[in-house]
Amino acid sequence: MCSLLRGEEMCLAQLFLQSGSAYDCISELGELGLVEFRDLNPSVTTFQRKHVNEIKKCEEMERILGYLLREVKKADISLPERDVNPVAPLPKHIMSIMEQLQRLEVELGEVTRNKDKLQRNLLELTEYTHMLRITRTFVQRSVEREPLQAQYEEFPFLEKDTMLEYSSMQRLGAKLGFISGLIQRTKIQAFERMLWRVCKGYTILSYAEVEEYLEDPDTGEPSKRVVFLISYWGDQIGQKVKKICDCYHCHLYPYPSSNEERNDVVEGLRTRIQDLHTVLHRTEDYLKQVLMKASESVYTWVIQVKKMKAIYYILNLCSLDVTNKCLIAEVWCPVDDIPTLQRALEEGSRKSGSTVPSFVNRIPTNDAPPTLIRTNKFTSGFQNIVDAYGVGNYREVNPAPFTIITFPFLFAVMFGDLGHGAIMALFALWMVLYENNRKLKNTRNEIWNTFFEGRYIILMMGLFSIYTGLIYNDCFSKSLNIFGSGWSVKAMFTEGVWKIADIRGNRFLTLDPNVTGVFTGPYPLGIDPIWNLASNRLTFLNSYKMKMSVILGIIHMSFGVILSTYNHLHFKKKYNLYLVFLPELLFLLCLFGYLAFMIIYKWLVFTAKDSRLAPSILIHFINMFLMQGDGMQPLYPGQTGLQVFLVVIAVLSVPVLLLGKPVYLYWLHNGSNRIGMYRFDFGDEFLHQAIHTIEYCLGCVSNTASYLRLWALSLAHAQLSEVLWAMVMRVGLRMDTTLGVLFLVPVFCLFAVLTVSILLVMEGLSAFLHALRLHWVEFQNKFYSGTGVKLCPFSFSLLPSSFEHDGLL
Repeated sequence: MCSLLRGEEMCLAQLFLQSGSAYDCISELGELGLVEFRDLNPSVTTFQRKHVNEIKKCEEMERILGYLLREVKKADISLPERDVNPVAPLPKHIMSIMEQLQRLEVELGEVTRNKDKLQRNLLELTEYTHMLRITRTFVQRSVEREPLQAQYEEFPFLEKDTMLEYSSMQRLGAKLGFISGLIQRTKIQAFERMLWRVCKGYTILSYAEVEEYLEDPDTGEPSKRVVFLISYWGDQIGQKVKKICDCYHCHLYPYPSSNEERNDVVEGLRTRIQDLHTVLHRTEDYLKQVLMKASESVYTWVIQVKKMKAIYYILNLCSLDVTNKCLIAEVWCPVDDIPTLQRALEEGSRKSGSTVPSFVNRIPTNDAPPTLIRTNKFTSGFQNIVDAYGVGNYREVNPAPFTIITFPFLFAVMFGDLGHGAIMALFALWMVLYENNRKLKNTRNEIWNTFFEGRYIILMMGLFSIYTGLIYNDCFSKSLNIFGSGWSVKAMFTEGVWKIADIRGNRFLTLDPNVTGVFTGPYPLGIDPIWNLASNRLTFLNSYKMKMSVILGIIHMSFGVILSTYNHLHFKKKYNLYLVFLPELLFLLCLFGYLAFMIIYKWLVFTAKDSRLAPSILIHFINMFLMQGDGMQPLYPGQTGLQVFLVVIAVLSVPVLLLGKPVYLYWLHNGSNRIGMYRFDFGDEFLHQAIHTIEYCLGCVSNTASYLRLWALSLAHAQLSEVLWAMVMRVGLRMDTTLGVLFLVPVFCLFAVLTVSILLVMEGLSAFLHALRLHWVEFQNKFYSGTGVKLCPFSFSLLPSSFEHDGLL
């Protein structure tokens, strides 16, 4: 608890590491995660440090591992369970791991290239088969068509018998040529226009789309292709057509000159395709075997390479002594962990076989140490809330222990509903019970990870919401009559106050608590359920929750001011108790503490009999600053004199808060030679204190008003819940026909969806953010600066991995 309240006591230490055992010692420290290393070579560039070559080797191995992981993921091979944590390999084993990875990379590269080549050949043969099949239909279709236009009548035999061999055309001097191939479907229109413009109509283009999708050899994505056949006349036109085909990345294939040749080509293609399928299947099986074998060790290699790279990076931060036989490192370390640090160095020396031990030497320093606050899985979420505002200064009071209670409580004040709190608590309890489930922990959904990391916060918020829901007596906008109402309608008839005619002539009647037997006593826990039926329910809850919010806010702020005394005493600045803490507390309590006193006094003193004579607290509070109120009914005897005294005390505390600390430090600086050695600027100190005074005094007003968000959001949540019940569930419950039961099922489903999405998620997030603001601005600024630096220990478990960022692990 002491560590969570103020953080660990830190010290600066020197590590003297023997050259032969430095690697093993750093490895031991990385496993423990105790210390943060300082850079002792700030003027040396990264490429000039001693172990830059070893880091380059590690980066090369990371490149190969990334290639392996991508191939494993592409093959849809699952990696083994991540429950291994191998130690960093020895430096002499680095070359062995490097050779294994390079050998595996070469083997995978060759197999992959062979596979890609076989797939490309298979794709070409498949395209060639489609081309021969579809162009045959072009020829058959031409037989059935009518004669072409007049410009093609110089070849009459072509129009009537296109099945004639094209060699006979050449003998007749036609010099007719053909180019056939495949093109992407999206390019065919532009391709056709280009042919017409360039070739001036000396070409005939026939094309048809391939029914199935073909894989693009460049991107690997399936795409639609179009088979085309171009008939051209003349060699010059043929050259132009080929150039156009190259520009549009067409896949060209030779066109058979006869039917017999076409049949022979088709038969040969069928045989070659079958052979390629067989070879490709065997190649894929061998590739999968290689990848499965690699997947068994790839996760171990990733961890080992990450640890090796981190160790060499830390060794580059160390400096050599004059004898070049010892490395010196400087670390920030918790004082309580110094013995553990020494044992880790001894273990590293033992593993390396060094005869000269490494040791620790604690050194004095004037530098501000980093902040280390140890947390567990329960307190880490609340500590993250505080750290999001700012990391605390070294040994400054940490708000997290108090936030564990106050944060879920203030959230529950705004989210007070028994039913909604129970749903939230059950959801969080499920996450807590299955917190070790790998599927829940290792997901890439950031929204889910946020909920899962804050499962204990959600659990506490749900439990506190159940408590405040009992206090408000609110469960899905309905009240629970557990103990029986303390109000009785029967007494109004027995005492003769109400008649039957009053019932028939009035829609609303008022229960008079002054009548004997009407009010028998307060409800044992929370608000009486009869208020759920009252027409003035909102007016009653409005007054109750508004005053409650003010009281809670003043208590919360006063507690924050009191916590500042722990900082003043710990940092040995007792003068702040009299010159800062005391005037701050007097200013807050004399004004707003007195407001809370008047609220509680009015609740306790005035009963139902004289409640109509009770004065307005707001008017009295305003008159307190105006020094008026002689003509008004006092709240208690001697009220005017006490209010004048409190205002005078509050006003006098402002100049003390403004001038007390600067003047005292100025006197201390000039009146003591010891203090006079230190630099002191009265102007800077006065300006800083003036800003603090203005901020605090004005903040007391604005912060008190800011706590009224507890009242506003609580009423908003209750009203939204009531509206949802009235507009959804009540519609289904009012149906008294046979179909009413069937109609109630979708109505309940709609009610459940809207409850979760609007009242739990949206309203819960709104209340969470407002509770966060109340802690950051209204509470923590009274004692917490949050300008420190968090300790970043050298720990293998905390090192980020680029493979996880890229989704390869």
